[in-house]
Amino acid sequence: MSFFGFGQSVDVDILLNDADSRKRAEHKTEDGKKDKYFLFYDGETVSGKVSLALKNPNKRLEHQGIKVEFIGQIELYYDRGNHHEFVSLVKDLARPGEVTQSQAFDFEFTHVEKPYESYTGQNVKLRYFLRATISRRLNDVVKEMDIVVHTLSTYPELNSSIKMEVGIEDCLHIEFEYNKSKYHLKDVIVGKIYFLLVRIKIKHMEIDIIKRETTGTGPNVYHENDTIAKYEIMDGAPVRGESIPIRLFLAGYELTPTMRDINKKFSVRYYLNLVLIDEEERRYFKQQEVVLWRKGDIVRKSMSHQAAIASQRFEGTAPLGEARNPGQLSDGSSRQ
Repeated sequence: MSFFGFGQSVDVDILLNDADSRKRAEHKTEDGKKDKYFLFYDGETVSGKVSLALKNPNKRLEHQGIKVEFIGQIELYYDRGNHHEFVSLVKDLARPGEVTQSQAFDFEFTHVEKPYESYTGQNVKLRYFLRATISRRLNDVVKEMDIVVHTLSTYPELNSSIKMEVGIEDCLHIEFEYNKSKYHLKDVIVGKIYFLLVRIKIKHMEIDIIKRETTGTGPNVYHENDTIAKYEIMDGAPVRGESIPIRLFLAGYELTPTMRDINKKFSVRYYLNLVLIDEEERRYFKQQEVVLWRKGDIVRKSMSHQAAIASQRFEGTAPLGEARNPGQLSDGSSRQ
């Protein structure tokens, strides 16, 4: 092999055994675009071939070993030099030697644990990928192939409604109710808002879906809020005793399941933000956390074990008494 690159060169490709039948899922890339990737679930086997195609048929390819890895890792954008791996599996395909003709190597990672959902956010990325490596003296040949993992949950046993009375003393008193505290990603939020006391001139009311991404620990915690949707529920002044219905379909929005303290690196939480605006453009608001989860459309036999594991990992919602940010509408609360 030439030190100046005039020796053998090779094209490496990774092919899945069930590529023709496996479902693909859209996933947002770091630059905001969407691509389709092969979709896997927790507990599913990942198998295929690593294909080597020699570009110069009359020359041999010397190497120090060939391997394939299955990796799950978290990358924090403010700490790009460090990749935090939570899954790392390796299969050696060939011992040091030489390849004299194009060939393919079979691999299989059986019942692979994939505990978290693939995620690309503002400050963090969680990805799963296969990586084939041909080790060489000067420079390795590396080929990566990303996959997408979805985590499925079963219907939560406890899914109580959210009902709260909030307001500003002697000015505004409202009662709002959401039919559930946990919603799957294609669910419908049904609720109502009842005005018990109205002494300020409200001209507009809406519900926002807010995604809050939290990364880091201790003093290096970053919060990134993203308003996913704005849903107008009233335009005009309400009167005492008036009831406003809410019906918000989640299927049309880009949502992920709620993710809490993923590998102690990041969290993704969702909030319903009730916003009232008066005629002087003052804003009154109240946030309430809801839990989002992914429901399987068709549970295949090979996914039954995964679904059982996922259901055990399902986490409940935060208590209503949890501390909230100042400036939010609450019992006898303030305005912004």
